[in-house]
Amino acid sequence: MKGIVQHHQDTKVIPLGGGTDRRILSYDDSLMAVEVSFETGSEGAPHTHPHTQLSYVLSGSFRYSVEDESVILNPGDSIVVPSGLVHGTVCLEKGILLDVFTPKRDDFLKA
Repeated sequence: MKGIVQHHQDTKVIPLGGGTDRRILSYDDSLMAVEVSFETGSEGAPHTHPHTQLSYVLSGSFRYSVEDESVILNPGDSIVVPSGLVHGTVCLEKGILLDVFTPKRDDFLKA
């Protein structure tokens, strides 16, 4: 196999606290996929980073904010957050986001 394969059962659940867990999926230097599980009411606090981020809703419902704007995202919805913008989310219904970053999040690998 010339690609990078990561089997879900081999990924480690990383508790983030407050009803949120992270799983780092496949990545290389230019790209990283991360699965983030949320309990209803849990938050991804507003933050910023130099990575471009795409969030795709696998399940649940989320109020996603970027700078001063908010949108409700449901399964199948996605959003791209350009580098450097303040963004965060509140989980309205227990669910999972697939976050994709470019380049990879080295800070996630050190945690």
